[in-house]
Amino acid sequence: MNNFSFLSLIVLFLTLNVFGEENYELEVFVDNLDHPWSLVELSSGELLLTELPGNLKLISSDGLTIKEIGNVPDVLFRGQGGLSDIILHPDFDNNGWIYFSYSAYVDDREELNTLFVDRAKIKDSELVSIQNIFKAQAFRKAPAHFGAKLFFLKDGSLMITSGDGFDHREAAQLLDNHFGKVLRINDDGSIPLDNPFINTTGALPEIWSFGIRNPQGIFQTEDGTIFENEHGPRGGDELNILKPGLNYGWPAITHGIDYSGALISPFKEKEGMEQPLYYWTPSIAPSGMIVYEKDLFLEWKNNIFVSNLVYKDVRMLSLDENKEVINEKILFKEVGKRIRNIITLSNGELMLITDKNNGQLIKVKKI
Repeated sequence: MNNFSFLSLIVLFLTLNVFGEENYELEVFVDNLDHPWSLVELSSGELLLTELPGNLKLISSDGLTIKEIGNVPDVLFRGQGGLSDIILHPDFDNNGWIYFSYSAYVDDREELNTLFVDRAKIKDSELVSIQNIFKAQAFRKAPAHFGAKLFFLKDGSLMITSGDGFDHREAAQLLDNHFGKVLRINDDGSIPLDNPFINTTGALPEIWSFGIRNPQGIFQTEDGTIFENEHGPRGGDELNILKPGLNYGWPAITHGIDYSGALISPFKEKEGMEQPLYYWTPSIAPSGMIVYEKDLFLEWKNNIFVSNLVYKDVRMLSLDENKEVINEKILFKEVGKRIRNIITLSNGELMLITDKNNGQLIKVKKI
């Protein structure tokens, strides 16, 4: 090999690694899962995993042992419904509270269903001290568009995303219900006194922002910015920066059309309604979302990662100093499966959750 060829290979190797093209490997961490949806890492390195049929599983830090956690509330596992998100209280190591969302029937007649959020503790492989802290005033027949994402803000309050129920999209513009809203409550279910509509006559006090379709990701960065993503119809999937009291337009404005091809609205913008920070047409069906804030993959730091269901990959969005999206890059296309969620682990590695039956946990490791 001549010197030119040898130097070219070195440059290629350095380029691929420095700029993040080949600096990771994927490892199937757990296989044969039943509609996995979300997970959270404990300080022990163990993982708590939710599966839509109503299963809560404790997975050892090496992925080799899985224990079923009992006494999970009954869930409605149908359509898009089931046991959904799970997060830890910010002071979990001292108080033991876990928080989880799920869909269930409103009463024994099993006609209407809605989104619930409970908190509980784990003792002897069972949930104990279960408390329902939120029940969405968003009753629907079709088990669809629940949102169901949870996130603790830095002030200790809890954000809940609540979808428009598919058949109730017009209600997303009204403040007397929880359809198409992002909500904020305290860790015990009480209402923060600084919520934007707490003194608005006829408005539900939990509402933080409205005019939202089916929000599937929410994340607050170290500087306090709250990002949210949501499904559009045919086109118009959105990434937004959420602020209290603002109207994000659905369905009065949208960059998408109905599944039939019909117009939902002739308007893409209106005064008093927020434009998305970024949107996808055609739709990618965004699911989980993080902002990568660790140092393991320095080339990814402070970028937004959005998993998606249609194209079976993760979109990495780079922002400039004005928080405008300046680049979109496709990652993990080699997974080849619908990616339901993406989570940052404490060591800086990522965990991908693939969708449906025979789901997997796939770890993104540094090489």
